[in-house]
Amino acid sequence: MAHQSELQLENNLIQQLQGLGYVSVKIQDGDALVSNLKSQLELFNRTTFTAKEFDAVLNHLAKGSVFEKAKTLRDRFQLTKEDGTSFYVRFFNSENTGANLYQVTNQISLEGSYKNRYDVTLLVNGLPLVQIELKRSGTEIKEAFNQINRYQLHSFWSNSGLFQYVQLFVISNGVNTKYLANNELQSVKQTFFWADANNKNITELMPFAKAFLNPTQLGKMIAHYIVINETHKIMMVLRPYQYYATEAIIKQVKHTSDNAYIWHTTGSGKTLTSFKASQILMDLPDVYKVVFVVDRKDLDFQTMNEFNAFKKDSVDVTDNTQSLVKQLTDNTKLVLTTIQKLNNAVSDRFKHQIEPLRHKKIVFIFDECHRSQFGETHERITKFFDQSQLIGFTGTPIFAENASKNDKGKRTTKDLFGDCLHKYVITDAIHDENVLRFGIEYVGKYKNKSKSFIDIEVEDIDKQEVLDSPMRIEKIVDYIIAHHDQKTFNKQYSALLTVSSIPNAVQYYDLFQKKKEAGKHDLRIATIFTFGANEDSDQAQDYLPDDEESGFDMAAEGPTAYASSHSRDKLETYIGHYNQMYNGSFTTKDSALFESYFKDISKRLKDREKKNFNDAKDRLDIVIVVNMMLTGFDAKKVNTLYVDKNLKQHGLIQAYSRTNRILGEQKSQGNILSFRNLKKATDEAITLFSNKEAIEVVTMPDYDKIAEKFEEALKIMREITPTYQSVDDLESEDAEALFVQAFRKLLRAMNVLQSYTDFDWEDIAIDEQEFEDYKSKYLDLYEKVKRDTKKEKTSILDDIDFELELIHRDQINVAYILKLISQLKGTNTSEAKAQRKAILDLLGGDIQLRSKRELIQKFIDENMPQIKDGDNIEEEFEKFWQEQKVLALGKLCEEEHLDKAQFKGLIDAYIYSGREPIKDEVFQCLDNRPSILQARVIGDRIIAKMKEFVELFEKGMVA
Repeated sequence: MAHQSELQLENNLIQQLQGLGYVSVKIQDGDALVSNLKSQLELFNRTTFTAKEFDAVLNHLAKGSVFEKAKTLRDRFQLTKEDGTSFYVRFFNSENTGANLYQVTNQISLEGSYKNRYDVTLLVNGLPLVQIELKRSGTEIKEAFNQINRYQLHSFWSNSGLFQYVQLFVISNGVNTKYLANNELQSVKQTFFWADANNKNITELMPFAKAFLNPTQLGKMIAHYIVINETHKIMMVLRPYQYYATEAIIKQVKHTSDNAYIWHTTGSGKTLTSFKASQILMDLPDVYKVVFVVDRKDLDFQTMNEFNAFKKDSVDVTDNTQSLVKQLTDNTKLVLTTIQKLNNAVSDRFKHQIEPLRHKKIVFIFDECHRSQFGETHERITKFFDQSQLIGFTGTPIFAENASKNDKGKRTTKDLFGDCLHKYVITDAIHDENVLRFGIEYVGKYKNKSKSFIDIEVEDIDKQEVLDSPMRIEKIVDYIIAHHDQKTFNKQYSALLTVSSIPNAVQYYDLFQKKKEAGKHDLRIATIFTFGANEDSDQAQDYLPDDEESGFDMAAEGPTAYASSHSRDKLETYIGHYNQMYNGSFTTKDSALFESYFKDISKRLKDREKKNFNDAKDRLDIVIVVNMMLTGFDAKKVNTLYVDKNLKQHGLIQAYSRTNRILGEQKSQGNILSFRNLKKATDEAITLFSNKEAIEVVTMPDYDKIAEKFEEALKIMREITPTYQSVDDLESEDAEALFVQAFRKLLRAMNVLQSYTDFDWEDIAIDEQEFEDYKSKYLDLYEKVKRDTKKEKTSILDDIDFELELIHRDQINVAYILKLISQLKGTNTSEAKAQRKAILDLLGGDIQLRSKRELIQKFIDENMPQIKDGDNIEEEFEKFWQEQKVLALGKLCEEEHLDKAQFKGLIDAYIYSGREPIKDEVFQCLDNRPSILQARVIGDRIIAKMKEFVELFEKGMVA
């Protein structure tokens, strides 16, 4: 069957949208877009605008970024009309979305840096709020995504920036259709299929349009289910399961007084769902207050930050019970607290203050509704607030099979919270690529592998004296040191090490520190635990010190005080190491500073996701924990969990799920290295929270299976290009595209294969040098695309994602290359020639050093013959590099008519802060400020050249 063309898809979609209630309108260019906007806004606002009045409206709409325009869309503009009256212009009706005016158009052509023509645009009240990009069937949907990114860069900002009002993008090749929020620097991982209430994906374009793009549903999504994140200054859109859960909660609260719960797997974004539900519930007339309840102090901190990110200052976190009582009795509509403080609030001490609330309808939303909510605390709260309604969220519900034997009375999630309103389990999330699978390796003799690191019998593995053996723990430490770079892509990601007790945590930390001081590793390691707690307890919560609830006692006496004092003294020493690494002033001697220590560790791991995070200075490699951070903690740059403790059921799934947050192509799975035989416990936990068949879905295949997939990908690539030299002989861009896609598939397989500790080049049918040669040819094609784009040439390779994040290898920088160059001295001609080729090949295969290859080659060919003493090579290279840097800066400034001193100051500021300069700062370096028409193009061009300069002369220059 012939592939459906892009034009056929477009025409069929427009016809369908007209049938759904959209009015078709012909808009060819930016002027027609503005003209249509005027007539639609007049109709929507039931008024007319003079030319001068509409100019004022247009100027208001033109201001701000995509993020700020999202807020402008939802606000009203106070317009002073020419007759002196004041009129409030509305751009979108969120309360009654049916009152908005819906239009569809196609092939709007706008010119910015380049001329772009957009496929299908949905206009609401004249503003383009949804942009649909189509590719013919059989084409990779990712190409439509990359096309959107180019449009954002090249032309969305033109014509008063009206296309920056787009709230949602839709990308489709007819067979696969996804949606996403409009954000700069977005990832294809943040694109979602729509689904029905039973999590069945609606992938084809026509059914998707019917379910998602009909004006009723689309209006609801834009009005209520796009969240404006104040912390990251981005828009977020709910995924279908989040939408259905929120809708179900609203229906439950509106029409019943029954409790209920939502089962959404760990890592699927429960905080966003619960925030959106809370936001809508607090506006319902029958709801007096919404109280969001978290289980632990670490969740309290993280959830507070996330809630406040969704709506600034929406949550004033309570420092103590008195503060909570005040919030419960004042006009605060949304309260965030811990269950411990809520428990205190209904105690005899505060009962008289909150007595007036006893019969009010308060909705309590429980995050992770298990364990702490069981028993007396839960009962006291529900008995006091007799009109309360409880909504629970959990990724790992409590069933009869995993209820604690110590629980009294009601034990399961269903017993406490009633019916499950919506379910989205781990297999659903993995299928939708909303979380990653787990790559689990069991390390020890029970693994039946020759690389066993300790000689123990299977039946002895669980004996405590064996588990606590200093010899065993040292061998585990050595194993982690040996394999950490492999697991974390040369420390680009962080890891957690969970151990069974505080004494074990101390033992591990001391060993790592001893080996660091001996020069055996350079890992940055921290630990966090609550000194004196019984960490081996099934119910241990590992609280942070807290004024009232944690049981932490600075003045403890007796045997407990001795244990507490010992672990506290140790932790004080470890915090001292942390302070030295990161210039901190944390301590255990002050509960607030100890809590700040925990927050700093959490923030340091989370902030690695940020664009401007300084990895060289601020990264943290491994955090040793007992229980802390194993639930609720979420950092996408954590990809590995080392396990030396017994885990089971919900505790196991929660712990493993610290590693499987989606980030990019490089992070292909969550790595679990278990130094205990948890295979049976893992299989049982996966079965409990999905089903027996789910084990193969949730966990990665064995190494041998991944090697087979690699061989399949290698075979396909060699059918297109039998040797790396044959890449040069490809006669068309179509053929080049086939090679790029085939080698990219090979890269993905290699990315997974190399993450296994069993990896060996001997196992596969390509050696390392040949693989590197293919990689160089792949990067040659990438550079060709970059050159063509600068020349405004279009290429079918433009929209193919080369996934450069997969091009990783051992740490190679200029210092390393100079060591190799120094070895050229004193070798005979044939050896020197081979060494020179090896160095240039190495440069060609590294994405960061590739840009430096030409200059380094120049140094080897022109400067090396003049250097008599090999010891002077580093000094001479530094001198050469600085000269080239000065020449390049002078040339750039001459070409663009820039003041050299001012522009160098701008470059230095960019290198220091990582913040890209705004165009006004660039224009201050110019001899003459450009016209408005030229400003955007010139500003973009100079900033691009500045980034290339920094990439060439600064990045990768130090060890």
